[in-house]
Amino acid sequence: MVKSLRNIAGLLPITLPAIAQAQASTPLPSPVNSGDTAWLLTASALVLFMTLPGLALFYGGLVRARNFLSIIVQCFAICCAASLIWAVCGYSLAFADGSPFIGGLSNAFLANLTEIRAGTTVPETVYVLFQMTFAIITPALFIGAFVERVRFGWVMAFSTLWMLLVYIPVCKWVWGGGWLANLGALDFAGGIVVHTTAGVSALVTALLIGPRHGFKHNHIIPPHSPALTMVGAGMLWFGWFGFNGGSALSASDSAATAILNTHLAASMAALIWIAIERVKIGKATSIGIVTGAVAGLATITPAAGYVGPMGAIALGAIGSVLCFYCVQLVKHRFRVDDSLDVFAVHGVGGMLGSLLLAVFAFPAFGGPGFEGQVTMGSQFIAQFIAVAIVALWSAVMSAAIAWVVSLFIDMRVDQEAEYDGLDLHSHGERAYDFD
Repeated sequence: MVKSLRNIAGLLPITLPAIAQAQASTPLPSPVNSGDTAWLLTASALVLFMTLPGLALFYGGLVRARNFLSIIVQCFAICCAASLIWAVCGYSLAFADGSPFIGGLSNAFLANLTEIRAGTTVPETVYVLFQMTFAIITPALFIGAFVERVRFGWVMAFSTLWMLLVYIPVCKWVWGGGWLANLGALDFAGGIVVHTTAGVSALVTALLIGPRHGFKHNHIIPPHSPALTMVGAGMLWFGWFGFNGGSALSASDSAATAILNTHLAASMAALIWIAIERVKIGKATSIGIVTGAVAGLATITPAAGYVGPMGAIALGAIGSVLCFYCVQLVKHRFRVDDSLDVFAVHGVGGMLGSLLLAVFAFPAFGGPGFEGQVTMGSQFIAQFIAVAIVALWSAVMSAAIAWVVSLFIDMRVDQEAEYDGLDLHSHGERAYDFD
């Protein structure tokens, strides 16, 4: 027995250090969740897919053939410019520590990123990428308001300044822990940050640039390829699952709920739109069903994770009806050539969903309700303030940016270039060669 103990004691000087060394070399479990990370990477790809090629084809099919290529080039170029702005300073100004109105530059050029983004279970690089895809699609949305008549250089200069002066500050206010977030405003996936900013800016720029030649006599310039528009709309619908579902920032029930609500709202809105068309013009059109779907998608976006299926269906129906009549109001009553109905569909849908979130989030309508002392009234007031402030900021800043850029680059092409088409005038190419 004594001999055995001596043998064990003799091993201790070797065994204990070896165990300690082995423990020291074993990495601690990472707080990063691989499932959440994989989902957010997938969602980032889906949101980028919404712009390229989804939005490009959706918009491109709605314009005349001689301008199709110009739409694709604008979407592509905006994607590149917005990505670089986001990396250089956009992410830092929107999400780094700073004031309640704008962030600092501690993450400029994506420096000092952490292993895990605070409040999430994903690396900060993944969060940067996901938010970058939102920064890409937002300025790409408003180009639909002034297609077929605007100079390419003006589009790029305006979009760049707009990113810096409109999108990034609003992103900070709502998603970056800024002053509107502190007021209690909620925006699950971009009804305020994306659709309100882009929609209001689209209306303002359409007014400043003026209508296309021929618009005042007809108010409707027919699309060259409804088929391409339907393909693009399908891509947008598909990508929107990442847009809304990814905003849960986890592969969770919250993401699944957001995706389910997104699909239900779009389905309801599409059917409501063609039902109205059937009553008013006697036919259900392809452009109508996809426009209705996009209206439903825009309306559910701010509320996707805050409502239940009943609320999603109701939001889709209400959004479709209101957006349909806003299209008629803007084009036929006020005769504003918001060419692809950016304000009436994206802007109105996003603002409506942001306001009605306060109603349909409550348990009586199938929603989960709010925490603490929040009531339907107090939440509605917070939503209204956020929507009103962001709409006003977007309108004023867009007008100022458009005016400043126009001092150096004319907004519009001349009448001959508009007649020839922007494909040839701006890019020296044709989308189609029938020779």
